[in-house]
Order: sequence, then structure tokens, then C-alpha cells
Amino acid sequence: DLRAFGADLLSLEDPLYPALLKHIDSPPPLLTVKGQLSLLSGSLFAIVGARNASAMGKKMANKLAVDLGAQGWTIASGLARGIDGAAHLGSLQKGTIAVLAGGIDCIYPPENEALYAQIAEIGVLIAESPFGVQPHATLFPRRNRIISGISRAVLVVEAALKSGSLITARYALEQGREVFAIPGHPLDPRARGCN
Repeated sequence: DLRAFGADLLSLEDPLYPALLKHIDSPPPLLTVKGQLSLLSGSLFAIVGARNASAMGKKMANKLAVDLGAQGWTIASGLARGIDGAAHLGSLQKGTIAVLAGGIDCIYPPENEALYAQIAEIGVLIAESPFGVQPHATLFPRRNRIISGISRAVLVVEAALKSGSLITARYALEQGREVFAIPGHPLDPRARGCN
């Protein structure tokens, strides 16, 4: 049960519903949310990237999240392994938002369980999928449009040519958001999407 879980539903009419998200093509009519909902009304900056990220890529994502947090930005990402996790960790103290592909109660990937618990406590979890829905392939692009939709800008740290991160960047451009990319080594396939 949603209430017992400590989550709330936000409709498009709710004053806490993320303002920028209301203006994308077909915004989610309902969002399940949990955590410090006041973060939803801040200035949001998305950091996304490769799941199989390099150590330097994760370090870069973490540092940029810390620096942007110090400038008053709340960091949005997708709780994936790699770049997303590093960005969430870097922004935990100043404010982070995790957009989930499945229901708000479904932790994916399982190794991010501790991070999920911290974000539920001091950040915000958001899900478009109903309670109990397990994440599957078709839900990730839908999640990505929300990551860019709630944010003023999207930064891609590492991404292959065919990647969810580039889907997020494409949505961001369609939504009129700023898109940034960290260049990488020309021979690293994880840098091809950014380059």
C-alpha cells in the first residue's frame, strides 16, 4: 500500500508537481513520489551516463554533482549503476532526485539498495509506473523523458552511440533544455555518444 510505504501521489494539478514537467509532450498524469518533496521546486540539473562507466567518468560525475550542488542545483538522475549512481552520491547532501523506471517500491539495480534508501530519506524518489511494477526495457525511455523533463539542463558524462543517455539528451533537446557533454578519449566506445 502506497501510504504504508510512505509515498504520495502527485497529479498534474498538484502544486508540488514539477513545474517544468507539466510543459513536456504528454506529461505523466500521476507521479508516485517519496522523500523531501520541497526539492521538486528547486532548480534541477540532470547528470546521466554509461552504466559500465570508467573510474574517471564516475569521478567526474561525482565532482560535477558536488560542484553543482554547491551552486544551488538539485541533481536528477536515474539511479542506474555507473554515472547515475556517482551523480546521486555526489549530490546526496545538497539534494538529489532519482527517477525510477518501475514502481517506486522496486529497487533497480539491486546493488543500489543502500543509495535508494538514502535518497528516500534525504532526497526524492519519483516513479511514473504504478506501485509494484517491475522495471523492464520499454519503461527506461519513458523514465528518461521525465529525467530531462524535470530538469533545466542535462549533462551526459559517458555514453555509447546507442544508449539510454543519448535518448535522454534527445528528449532534452525536444523539450527545449540545455544539453552538455563531457568529451572523452576518441578510442573509448563509452565516449562516442558524447563526442
